[in-house]
Amino acid sequence: MDTLLAVQGWNRVRVTSGIVLMIGITAVSTASILIRNAQGEAPSLVIAAFRLTIASLVVAPVALWRHQNELRKLQAREWLLATASGVFLALHFASWITSLEYTSVASSVVLDATSPVWVAVGSWLFLRERLTRPVVSGLIVAFAGALIIGLGDTIIGSRSAPLLGNSLALVGALTVTGYWLIGRRVRGSLSLTPYVAIAYSTAAVVLLIMVGAAHQPLAGYDTMTYTWLVLLALVPQLIGHSSFNWALARLPAVFVAVATLGEPIGATVLAFILLGETPTVVRLLGAALVLVGIAVTLRSQPNAGSIEAQ
Repeated sequence: MDTLLAVQGWNRVRVTSGIVLMIGITAVSTASILIRNAQGEAPSLVIAAFRLTIASLVVAPVALWRHQNELRKLQAREWLLATASGVFLALHFASWITSLEYTSVASSVVLDATSPVWVAVGSWLFLRERLTRPVVSGLIVAFAGALIIGLGDTIIGSRSAPLLGNSLALVGALTVTGYWLIGRRVRGSLSLTPYVAIAYSTAAVVLLIMVGAAHQPLAGYDTMTYTWLVLLALVPQLIGHSSFNWALARLPAVFVAVATLGEPIGATVLAFILLGETPTVVRLLGAALVLVGIAVTLRSQPNAGSIEAQ
């Protein structure tokens, strides 16, 4: 009887987690569409700054209210690590959101989705985790797909500078890897809400400084642009990422990481429906190789899939 109840309980967890993951995938898939709409008037750095500023304004009060004792007990090293992760997060959004100005939604989100592969490499270099032969095979396949996307978009791309856009998307994948690797270190002694509050707030400050340095205005946009910016912070940032973080407490991290690979597919479908971006055969081939490479890497190295935010 106890075994039957345990199985039934686990099945309920799997069903509930599956629903939450689907909500998360759907939410984050809207990010590139919302960004593209906001880019009709707002600069990319402004979009990134609004996304993190609004998210931090929602999360920080919760952390201050419910985790005061934990925040007071933080050591200098923990503050430094959480702050550093926020800097990486700011660089990620600055580069990835800017990439959408120059390349297609499909190419940008697929190349940005290579980040789990870089987590595997970073885990091997900095965390001394073993890099297996299947992981290396996955890396090669993912690189081949990224190369096909980059070269294909350079030759037949419809955006203004696809090579620049694809390069920025890859920079976005690399910088968010730093955020995840640091997060894996600091989360051992810091719970989720305070960590996210520090990282988001730091990223917001860095992005606001970048906006100021670029002399870009934060005000003066029309109501619809501000609507896109608020939705960007609330839907893909808070609902999407919070869904993944919720599932990580109940499912193996590798399963959640593989599930997030649905974002490029969802974003490509939405871009086709809402923006009229029809993916080419070359782009579809490259995207398929990238996703296969990532899936092979994650399945071969479970720790590489412990992701917390995109």
